[in-house]
Amino acid sequence: MKSIILFLLVMLMVVSCKKENALETEIAKINTDVKIERFDRLFAQVNSGTLSNLKTAYPFLFSEKYTDSFWLSKKADTLQIQLFNEVDKAFSDFNSTEGEIESLFNHLKYYYPEFNPPRIITITNDVDYRNSVIVTDTIAVIALDSYLGSDHEFYGGIANYLKANFNKNQLVVDLANAYAEKYTYHPKRKTLLDEMVYYGKLLYFKDVMLPFKTEAERIGYTEEDINWAMANESYIWRFFVSRELLFSTDTKLPRRFINPAPFSKFYLEEIDADSPGRLGQYIGWQIVRAYMKQNDVSLKDMLMKSTEDIFNNSKFKPRK
Repeated sequence: MKSIILFLLVMLMVVSCKKENALETEIAKINTDVKIERFDRLFAQVNSGTLSNLKTAYPFLFSEKYTDSFWLSKKADTLQIQLFNEVDKAFSDFNSTEGEIESLFNHLKYYYPEFNPPRIITITNDVDYRNSVIVTDTIAVIALDSYLGSDHEFYGGIANYLKANFNKNQLVVDLANAYAEKYTYHPKRKTLLDEMVYYGKLLYFKDVMLPFKTEAERIGYTEEDINWAMANESYIWRFFVSRELLFSTDTKLPRRFINPAPFSKFYLEEIDADSPGRLGQYIGWQIVRAYMKQNDVSLKDMLMKSTEDIFNNSKFKPRK
């Protein structure tokens, strides 16, 4: 009997893999044409004679509060030149990153036929990592100086848990996350569960749009972090349930389990030291995944569902 069940499970996995491969082949045929506009390089080469043309081509990147002399002085600043040089060195070859962006856009076009690929414009932004990616309907601005490598000297004063993801391979993940936020509707976020499901939606969106990225990369964990979360999933869930945290409106809970942090705050010494941050996001991700397995719902429709609908119909059970 066990051998029959095992055989059926293997066959189910084979069929599932074939379907996924067929889907990815179909999506790849969309073949979105992405053109990267290296504004960072153009600005690094600007002079008094060419600045006017650059401002005409990229008016949204030049605040009217500042004069031409300000921009020329900024371009000639020693630290700015160093920033240009480091970005140019790290992104001298943009082919692999461009390929990942194209794949993301192919997936976006497949699931959102109305999606039109935006202009992709790369800049430097004085390491303003909180605004490393900005998207609108027509443009996507990416600050390359936020992706020079977590050990880069420019990030010396930034906390380790933040700069851990300042790597080139995280760029497309952040871009996908910006689109996830754009397409996700979740008006009420009062309880911890609201926050968990909201971020679970964003992560599931990245599951769909970034199948070429690992689970760890999609959530911004190390492999050690994702393995810890998986191994302790049942414990985390019991902790939330037993302490009646899911429906709590305590404003301290997002800081403990949702927001970026070096670890999650269970206030248990033996757990906190080893745990990764944002475990509330991780559990929300598993709830949304369970919901999508249990219900015949499109990605678009799921992103519009309420916390109650997703949670009540997920039949979520943590890994043991």
